Amino acid sequence: MAHSSASPGALLHHVRTGRARSRAELVALTGAARNTVSGRVDQLIAANLLAEVGRGWSTGGRPPTILEFNSGAGCVLAVDLGVTSVDVAVTDLSARVRATLGHPIDISDGPGPVLAEVDRLCRAALAEAGLGPDDVRAVGVGVPGPVEFSTGRPSHPPIMPGWHDHPIPDAFAAYDCPVFVDNDVNVMALGEMGVGGSDQDVLVVKVGTGIGCGVVVEGRVYRGAQGSAGDIGHIHVPVADGRTVLCRCGNVNCLEALAGGASLLRDALAAGMAVSTTRDVVELARHGDGPALELVRGTGRTIGTVLAALVNFFNPHRIVVTGGVAQAGLPLLAGIREAVYGRSMPLAARTLDISVSQAPEMSGRVGAALMAIEGWLDEDSVRDVLDAATS
Repeated sequence: MAHSSASPGALLHHVRTGRARSRAELVALTGAARNTVSGRVDQLIAANLLAEVGRGWSTGGRPPTILEFNSGAGCVLAVDLGVTSVDVAVTDLSARVRATLGHPIDISDGPGPVLAEVDRLCRAALAEAGLGPDDVRAVGVGVPGPVEFSTGRPSHPPIMPGWHDHPIPDAFAAYDCPVFVDNDVNVMALGEMGVGGSDQDVLVVKVGTGIGCGVVVEGRVYRGAQGSAGDIGHIHVPVADGRTVLCRCGNVNCLEALAGGASLLRDALAAGMAVSTTRDVVELARHGDGPALELVRGTGRTIGTVLAALVNFFNPHRIVVTGGVAQAGLPLLAGIREAVYGRSMPLAARTLDISVSQAPEMSGRVGAALMAIEGWLDEDSVRDVLDAATS
């Protein structure tokens, strides 16, 4: 049996994700010497990262001491920045939300005004949770555009004018902690995987103002060479009726231009429906309005034609649909399934599960929190926390 690392960071990860609940289980999982594991667990307890929470069932001999991750040893700020709104959450170190606040914004106002509003919401959410800046261990931010992950700077984002190369982490300097910034869809993908993670290959498709895809390979977000993996919104879609729709990227008939939130609203208005936002169309579909249902289903079919090609190429276990338009639920899913199952190779689609997110409106905040937590609890950071605790 292949054993895993027994570094303090790895041991903490095993307890945090529920893979092990006692020293004995950590020994069995890692193959490391009992003394080594015990010594490192004691260090993690001294640093307030692990806690002993009682006895487990005995399988003969002394009952084991149950270990638990101390998710109250600080908090993280999770920021879900959208094109028209921002949501901020304060979570504990297991991504459980302690307080959350949101506000409408216009992303095109630029980084100055928007990040000032984010700062105001962060302070208010911390106060509501009864916490202060010193309790913040890390910050996670999802933004609706491509990001150079190593620096947290957006890179030529089509729907974020004025944001190119802006150092977003600098806006959180007051918290004196690491700041992680990524594309909103990668962040949502983390939110869908959850605290325990997954070892599956998954596509998380966000259908909102734009359309993007988080690519999860064996449970880890795959970012590609420059961080733009999964940008499916600008894949060209052949249109049977010969019309051309200009996309904001400058090309015509991109998936986003034909099936994004703005396109859904445009088509609804053209059909004479009494709506003023994409959300209105989604609500009508949810309540069984015939024309809205047909539009949403058609949007699903268009998205499904692109996803069918991705299924043949990537062969994922699952596709999860999230974002504002995903709140339409089954009609969108029906259109996507129809196209994917109709166009995918039988082997690739045989066991493929296509579903809508259980909490499409929360996965951005939960994912941003998990990104911050995973980043803060990487090997080097855990070592630093232990060094600080013993110095």
